[in-house]
Amino acid sequence: MSEVADLAELDTLERLATGFSFTEGPIWHPEQYLLFSDMPQDVRRRWDPQHGITVAMRPANKCNGMTLTRGLSLLVCEHSTSSVVIEHPSGKREVLASHWGDRELNAPNDIVVGRDDSIYFSDPIYGRMPVDGIERDQDLDFQGLYRISPAGELQLLVDDFGQPNGLCFSPGYDKLYVNDTPRCHIRVFDVAGDGTLLDGKVFHENIGTGVVGPTGEPEGGVADGMKCDELGNVYCTGPDGVWVIEPDGSRLGVIPVPEIVGNLNWGGPDWKTLYLAATTSIYRIRMRVAGHPEPYMQPG
Repeated sequence: MSEVADLAELDTLERLATGFSFTEGPIWHPEQYLLFSDMPQDVRRRWDPQHGITVAMRPANKCNGMTLTRGLSLLVCEHSTSSVVIEHPSGKREVLASHWGDRELNAPNDIVVGRDDSIYFSDPIYGRMPVDGIERDQDLDFQGLYRISPAGELQLLVDDFGQPNGLCFSPGYDKLYVNDTPRCHIRVFDVAGDGTLLDGKVFHENIGTGVVGPTGEPEGGVADGMKCDELGNVYCTGPDGVWVIEPDGSRLGVIPVPEIVGNLNWGGPDWKTLYLAATTSIYRIRMRVAGHPEPYMQPG
């Protein structure tokens, strides 16, 4: 922890809850509660300081990555349905993407919203494995990164990943980071004015072994969930916890976590708390920096 001490307000984690199967997809709602997925149990759970853990949705289509729109609708990557869906505050649910052409998507995994409210998501095959998804054959012959434009058009941006996984924007939204789990690295792309991506290159490499077990769970910590702070540092899951990588690509240090971390997100009233979905538990740690301001953090 000493290497990232300048960023952390406290040097210890707080475990909020435990006893889950495999946690993923944490998202903090501005109304001050956390949603996360327990994929093997096919349930979406909620935590808040007043009530602790409650069930938000069951079954949950083995949902994985989640985020919010500017208007606080919930965007969800569903393993079981191979879909990206939107759940409006009214309760209305819509499918935004499920196929590329006439072929079913693999299993949307992680998701972010751009400055222009377009939606970017990764589509590896992990949700077609047992336990965390539904075991079935792959329709597509690639694992891609997609964009849903503000008009609702689905665009394939990049199709040469081993398995694209976590993704996050830099402050200013001029760069998009995407990690590739089996290749053990993070790539960075310039974001063009029309929302497409340019000049992809390796940003940081040698993040674990890239091995994912037969049930879809990472072995030993891999490049999986990923977020950026307001200073431009990238926080990526990996061996021993969460790797913190400076904007120039050099590793600042590791936030140690006693379980394999699947994903993380910023939360709290000031967005300076990191919530960690780590296998059987949910942890949090206070930081001196905040997450970079995403649209849902400033709704309106």
